[in-house]
Amino acid sequence: MSSTDRYIPDRLQSPLQRRLKSWETLLLAVAVAIFTFNAFASPYFLNAWNLSDATFNFTEKAMIAFAMALLIIAGEIDLSVASIVALASTAMGAAAQVGASPATLVMIGLTVGVICGAFNGLLVTAMGLPSIVVTIGTMSLFRGISYIVLGDTSYGGYPAGFKFFGQGYVWWVFSFELALFAVLAILFGVLLHLTNFGRAVYAVGNNPVAALFSGIRVNRVKFILFLLTGLMAGVASVCLTSRLGSTRPSIGFGMELEVVTMVVLGGVNILGGSGTIPGVVIAAFVMGLVTFGLGLLNVPGIVMSILIGALLIGVIALPRLWGMWRG
Repeated sequence: MSSTDRYIPDRLQSPLQRRLKSWETLLLAVAVAIFTFNAFASPYFLNAWNLSDATFNFTEKAMIAFAMALLIIAGEIDLSVASIVALASTAMGAAAQVGASPATLVMIGLTVGVICGAFNGLLVTAMGLPSIVVTIGTMSLFRGISYIVLGDTSYGGYPAGFKFFGQGYVWWVFSFELALFAVLAILFGVLLHLTNFGRAVYAVGNNPVAALFSGIRVNRVKFILFLLTGLMAGVASVCLTSRLGSTRPSIGFGMELEVVTMVVLGGVNILGGSGTIPGVVIAAFVMGLVTFGLGLLNVPGIVMSILIGALLIGVIALPRLWGMWRG
């Protein structure tokens, strides 16, 4: 047999081919299509300040989604994030009533978020409880505390300097929230894709037993991810409370659904083991463009909720339907 008979052609795809066929590329094409449709559907869409306002539809949720993406990749989930936002906001509102400074309010919001994340993490890692059950319980617990403290009332009277975090602009139409979103996207992208910790997250999500035998401290990784998720919920609470200028126990209600939808739409496997931060970033813009475009067309909020729920189901079901069709 000659050497040419033994030759097997290299059928591996080039990096460019793989990128062009990736979920992120498809999602980017969808984002461009939605942007183009909105531009033709409403004469107000391309206004620079309107586009700036559109970013408020997703920046706070995306901040949580970055941490949630890592948590889901590691095989866990946190459904209490919206309730953490409410509890952190309640704590900040109570402090504002006694004259706390903006810096103190920010520290309170972040601290409450970290404490709630640590509580979830301990229940999951130390006691071995399923994260979905734990966080459904703490979802009611954290928001219930807010309802007990506030009842039918609300907190206001935040100091003037506190408004910057949710209403301020760093330059022209670029808000502080959008700048923070960009910085966090870079930080979480580096953490997941360029560090040993990120590789450990993927390993834990793919096979926690194998990861444990490989020397990875699985419970420690998961606990850190719960801390990060709580911290990001605290950051989102600071921005949302600042933007609204008041606190009610219903603040952030339903946010967890949009956060999970954003993560899954970004290509993160709901069962863990795969996903990227760039995908979540693009998904955030897609959801922001959709909700803002529908808002300009005067579509009712309940219809948007229905669309978001349908989008979550569709994104989860699409890979399985595609596999069934091909198989």
